[in-house]
Amino acid sequence: MTLSPPMSDAVPRYRGPTRYLKALPSHAAQWPETHQHLRAGDKVSRAARKLGSKDWPRRDVIFISDAHADAEAFIASLVASGGVRLTSRDNLVLTARGKRSVFVIGGDCLDKGPSNLELLEALRTLMRSGARLKLLAGNHDMRLMLALMRLSHDDSARTDHLFVRMGAKGLALLKEVFDHYLADRPRAMKSIPSRSECRRRLYPGPDWAEQFRKSAGHVLKGEALEKEITRLSAKADGFEHACEKHGLSLRQTYAAALKAHELFLKPGGRFAWFFDEMRLAYRSGAFLHVHAGVDDAFARRLGRQKVSQVNQEFRRILREDPFTFYYGELANVLRTKYRKSDMVLSAAGVKRLHKVGIRAVMHGHVNHQAGQQLGWRHGLLHIEGDVTLDRNSRRKEGLDGVGMGATLIEACGRIVGISNDHPEVKVYAP
Repeated sequence: MTLSPPMSDAVPRYRGPTRYLKALPSHAAQWPETHQHLRAGDKVSRAARKLGSKDWPRRDVIFISDAHADAEAFIASLVASGGVRLTSRDNLVLTARGKRSVFVIGGDCLDKGPSNLELLEALRTLMRSGARLKLLAGNHDMRLMLALMRLSHDDSARTDHLFVRMGAKGLALLKEVFDHYLADRPRAMKSIPSRSECRRRLYPGPDWAEQFRKSAGHVLKGEALEKEITRLSAKADGFEHACEKHGLSLRQTYAAALKAHELFLKPGGRFAWFFDEMRLAYRSGAFLHVHAGVDDAFARRLGRQKVSQVNQEFRRILREDPFTFYYGELANVLRTKYRKSDMVLSAAGVKRLHKVGIRAVMHGHVNHQAGQQLGWRHGLLHIEGDVTLDRNSRRKEGLDGVGMGATLIEACGRIVGISNDHPEVKVYAP
């Protein structure tokens, strides 16, 4: 097959270990219609054709999302993008593509494991390489932050459930923190109180449900309120057992949480930069980059605020009132899957986005097993870039090997999808 000019140079020049290079696609083809989902291939094309020459970003964008604490998958995805030359595990060097691009990390860096801390170190190395980097908040990242904030936040029915609300997935990071910072320091446990006192400090109080109904009713109502109480009850019932499955007693969990609070939230903490760098959204040309998606409320917000102002408000609300953030409209951008239970994106909302020049959304959160997907919602192009990177998800879904993938939004006017789970580099050049 002879490639047309828009595809002839679409395959990045991969520079890394041979095992990565052999797993990545070596030739390009037009984006298959079967990967333009929602039965709307023609509509996707129509939406993309509305992108004028001024709508494309001035700099190429490299989008990588949902690494879920798999450091090797994250590093391999940097290689897949063509933006990084990997000379050793700890040596990431920007290529010419990397120097001219913006790296957008689409959220959910943390959680499932096996290598939360190693992934953070790789991300920090990328930042120090001189990369232009935009770090988006993911729902898993925010759950961890809110859980750690709970340790120093005033007791309140609105927030004192947030540590247990984190659930079992966040325990992988706490186990890493314990092993790395506390396991070889027996004296570190001497200041940790008894199991019953740790439980009192970590769990919501016995009258939490009643108090939560009173304090949260103005934000959560009816079925949504009761569903949250039921969910918390289930997580609380199984939380200590989940700790034990991760090899932690409740006292060790509390000790690890205190250390993680120091590392992530205290000024000067080794990983304090991670949440400090985080933003809710990033805009490049007519492309809006978020973790999950958008809705009518967010569209109205963008009608009166610039993205930079939204990010400022996100940081302020998150720090000052975590309850309002987590259960309010801003957090929908982190978790929507356009379900009936999510806030609505309607044609009116899309019209508002078009009015401020946004014609496409690039996001992760919804994982796919055969590379990136294109979608259409009321005239708004969606580029879905979660390509199942982390090994835990891959194992559950029957995928072999290390996950690798990146999505490129190129200034020349094309979208390029690279994944080791699809035999070709996908090229969409409307």
